[in-house]
Amino acid sequence: MDRRQEILEAATKSFSLFGYKATTMDQVAKLATVGKGTIYTFFSNKEELFHEIVFTMIKEMKAEKDAVISEDRSFQENAHLVLMKMLEFREQHALLAKLIAEEKEMKTPIVQEVLVKIEQEIVHYIAENIQNAIDKNEIRQVNVELVAYLIFKAYMAFAVDWQLTHDHALPEKKIVEVFGDTIFKSLIR
Repeated sequence: MDRRQEILEAATKSFSLFGYKATTMDQVAKLATVGKGTIYTFFSNKEELFHEIVFTMIKEMKAEKDAVISEDRSFQENAHLVLMKMLEFREQHALLAKLIAEEKEMKTPIVQEVLVKIEQEIVHYIAENIQNAIDKNEIRQVNVELVAYLIFKAYMAFAVDWQLTHDHALPEKKIVEVFGDTIFKSLIR
């Protein structure tokens, strides 16, 4: 593995454990077993390093979701599979969970900015898939942007927020069932 990748992995670990605000370049250097100066040969500052990690995470999310979508499946089948992949993703990526928690607790400006960017990317991705389903006449005509936003926010409410006010996380099967019986069902022609 190359030095740049080692730094990215160490920084991801540090941001996931400590959040943006508490992560230092010294910590990243120690975790990557490199000198701090080595980090600066690849990244000019902590913010640039953070952005690189977050945008890589967004690309990974898209790639994972694109891998499950098939033109041969109906909108509802694809939506179900993408939702399951997103739920898998919430468990696999501690960084996103840490960022959400940090934003709620500390209102760190760069974290707020990055979460807005992540939300925009995800909503745009959902909107593209809704528009494709409309174009294929699988679902009825809707305001694509609003429905994409609704789907994203409902997902976040069930996948993240629910466990903040309840003593357990909602099981994946229950989340998929609720989406299938409500939002997706209302879209199908």
